[in-house]
Amino acid sequence: MKITDVSVKAFRTRADRWDTGHALPLPKAEIRQTITTIETDEGITGHYLGGAFHGIDTEGLTISDAEMLNGRIRALLLGQDPFDRELIWKWMWVANIQENVASVIDNCLWDLAGRAHNAPVHKLMGGARDRVKAYASTYPNIGKPQVYADHALQCIAEGYRAYKIHPHYFWNPETGQPTPGRPSNIKADIETIRLVREAVGPDYVLMYDPWGTYMSLEEAIFVGRELERQNYYWYEHPMPEYRVESYVRLSRELTIPILSPEIAAGGVFTRAEWILRGAGDMTRIDTIRGGVTGARKTAVVAEAFGVRCEYHVGGWANLQVMGATSEDTSEFYEKGLLAPGVDFDAPHPYLGAICDKLDAEGYVTVPQTPGLGYDIIWDYIDDNRIP
Repeated sequence: MKITDVSVKAFRTRADRWDTGHALPLPKAEIRQTITTIETDEGITGHYLGGAFHGIDTEGLTISDAEMLNGRIRALLLGQDPFDRELIWKWMWVANIQENVASVIDNCLWDLAGRAHNAPVHKLMGGARDRVKAYASTYPNIGKPQVYADHALQCIAEGYRAYKIHPHYFWNPETGQPTPGRPSNIKADIETIRLVREAVGPDYVLMYDPWGTYMSLEEAIFVGRELERQNYYWYEHPMPEYRVESYVRLSRELTIPILSPEIAAGGVFTRAEWILRGAGDMTRIDTIRGGVTGARKTAVVAEAFGVRCEYHVGGWANLQVMGATSEDTSEFYEKGLLAPGVDFDAPHPYLGAICDKLDAEGYVTVPQTPGLGYDIIWDYIDDNRIP
């Protein structure tokens, strides 16, 4: 089997989003989505939806990323065996292809392999489980501290097994206005940490992620101490991730597990270095930082060192890798981002079903249909094409 074409289609769609600068819902916001397709001479194809660099498969590739796929990368792949995923993955790294773009190709190749073998991707890798525990992951800036406490209770009522706070950053909870300069809001963050714990009780699992906006080790330690007092499960990405030594010192100082890196470039290679340096107690990856191949490699490295590898964001490809990874290594699925008034579970008009419906026990089922699990509505995509 040989690759005969690589293409990207961009199209308009709509979904609920959140205005993080003003703490307001954005109902049915217009979104640029893309679907990347790899075709073969045997009529078998692979697809991947999304590719935005933050790891979200509901946000499409940029115009420049799509041009790279349609140009340089297409020329590289034409005539290659689509089952040589490991070889192509290595080519992408050696060629220094932008991480999210290379990941889209790897994810497409896994979808193609699953369709060719009539099996879901997690079974091709070696299945470990068919469903995963889900936690509710908030948008940042969903409101003043009490709003988080109320929202946590709402998420518990919906069945979520845990709740993660993205607190107040680049936004002032007192004025309700954006603050593009000094991002930290330590006072409001501490109040939020306490109010949410008080609302959900002493035993419910809570996580906390300020997304790298604490600019000093002192700030990060101060908030971390409060998280320890309130028995939070992990402390995620508290400082900029280019300051690795600060994370080494933070991990030594605190007893709460530090979960990082989240968005640092370098995929599995960077995560291996962080583990060896003791810069975090857990590691983090997603399938846009090295594809399904790189995410699975990261889980294996983490398992070898006896640390958890918790997957960043949700989506079809991340779910498949989790289905091939033991709960001892990757415990929770991140469902969201969520906020009051945002219908995260609304169906996408270009798909027959969402990938991560929450069941009554707070689990999400790993898709069982061939490949990544998409049921693509091509008529919608073709009717909403954009350049």
